Amino acid sequence: MITDHWPLRGLRVTSPRLELRLPTEDELAEVADVAARGVHLPQDRPFLTPWGELPPAERARHVMQSHWARLGRWSTQHWALDLVAFHEGRPVGIQDMRAEEFGVRREIVSGSWLGLEHQGKGLGTEMRAAMLHLAFAELGARSATSLSFADNHSSLAVSRKLGYRGDGIDRDVLDGRVVVSERLRLSSEAWAEHARTPVTVTGLSADCRTMFGLTD
Repeated sequence: MITDHWPLRGLRVTSPRLELRLPTEDELAEVADVAARGVHLPQDRPFLTPWGELPPAERARHVMQSHWARLGRWSTQHWALDLVAFHEGRPVGIQDMRAEEFGVRREIVSGSWLGLEHQGKGLGTEMRAAMLHLAFAELGARSATSLSFADNHSSLAVSRKLGYRGDGIDRDVLDGRVVVSERLRLSSEAWAEHARTPVTVTGLSADCRTMFGLTD
């Protein structure tokens, strides 16, 4: 079985309305179709890498290639987990979680996107809450970070609702101009105070934990 060699395939994170897990190839194509239909309004620019502005076919291909690339580059020292969020059995977006030397640093950074047709229903908050439960309660993270443009009010609101606090700014260049992002950090203590969403994790076997760089 594939889980004998790639135990992450058996990992499931379940919240009241969502299931987060790695997709099959057909499900990956389906979530790429969600991206092709739009991930933000034309006037918005929420991503430093502006993949959401690509033509629909290229946008879908970007989602698939990014997913494959992250799996292909996986190591215990450097990993990035793209969990597809399923609502009522259908993909609605992707919640990712990334880390460098997690076994030592115990810190993750996250990002996400949700199909435009699925926004405004609280699913983005629930996706992040489910991921944070996996990071803190199951993998023993000490902190989680997030980065959002200063004008990305919806993303910042999700972070603050879940207990993140300001951690400075980043200045990057996008299309020849400086853009400012707010860095936010969530400690394990602050997460415990704000955790309200019931989450269940299955498939986190010893071999799976090893892939995250954990030895205990």
